[in-house]
Amino acid sequence: QGQLVESGGGSVQPGGSLRLSCAASGYTHSSNCMAWFRQAPGEEREGVAYMTEVGTARYASSVQGRFTISRDKSKNTLDLQMNSLKLEDSAIYYCAAHDKAVCQLREDLFSDWGQGTQVTVAS
Repeated sequence: QGQLVESGGGSVQPGGSLRLSCAASGYTHSSNCMAWFRQAPGEEREGVAYMTEVGTARYASSVQGRFTISRDKSKNTLDLQMNSLKLEDSAIYYCAAHDKAVCQLREDLFSDWGQGTQVTVAS
């Protein structure tokens, strides 16, 4: 069973930037689909962005144009560059992965999850 470990969370002012990283270990091969989800207090977990093994990326409309997902298959890492952060971006961010053919921002598709990293945007 593989393991996902997130890092890079922290506190930032509105308009600032943060870069999250997810390191995958213990996998025998690269997962087809890796993604970032987030969950704010009192809210359901929502998909932020995903990237397939061949590099196809999709974003939630709320982060489109501000966040960039990237993947390094040689290092088995998944990054999320977050720019122009807003108060509403505050949440715990989770890295997730699965090996199914279909890659979508659907929580039920993902079998592997990291422990999460806190992102706080506050003035």
